[in-house]
Amino acid sequence: MSKAKNPIYSKEVLEFVVACRDFCIFIEQTDKPDIKRFIDDSHKLLPLLYLKATYLPALDSKYEDFNERFVTETDYESVHRGILTKLGQYDAYEEVFDPGRKDSEEPIGASISENLADIYQDLKDFILLYEIGSDEVMYEAVWACKQSFEIYWGQRLTNALRALHFLRYSEEIDEEEMSHPKDELHIDDIDTSDWIISRRLEDLHNEE
Repeated sequence: MSKAKNPIYSKEVLEFVVACRDFCIFIEQTDKPDIKRFIDDSHKLLPLLYLKATYLPALDSKYEDFNERFVTETDYESVHRGILTKLGQYDAYEEVFDPGRKDSEEPIGASISENLADIYQDLKDFILLYEIGSDEVMYEAVWACKQSFEIYWGQRLTNALRALHFLRYSEEIDEEEMSHPKDELHIDDIDTSDWIISRRLEDLHNEE
């Protein structure tokens, strides 16, 4: 199958890969932005990820052997701690919907940092598998990521977004914590021009 007809090289998949890369780079450098910028950028990145994931092609699993995972427990905990340290008292929130506890009247405690670390784990594994470059591995990575989005990290994304929306548009955070340090990282500062995915997207646009 030519690349032009192969769904793993489609515009929808390539744009999703770019969104995943942006998210993972941002999460891996949690120490750079201040709390206000972190909340603001997370609030922008998550809806984009969700939108791009909904456009992933519907595939059937063909290569069951390609299930390698790269994000270790240590990696996960490092990301989790970094976000938790950044958000501090603003990390915890009460969950509204939990399909596993439909009959419970007690509020369910949830964590933005845990939600984002869960999303990072799946998307980082997806990116590293996709970048292997083998059509079979890339195909299975897209299929697995879409499945996980539908049953796992998509729900965590919407949960975290609700809490981040509240923080973004509330006056809960002290003004002193909203300062902008000079070394902060902003999503617009990420240089993507040399990424393989960026070059593939450019080729795709040229073909059109």
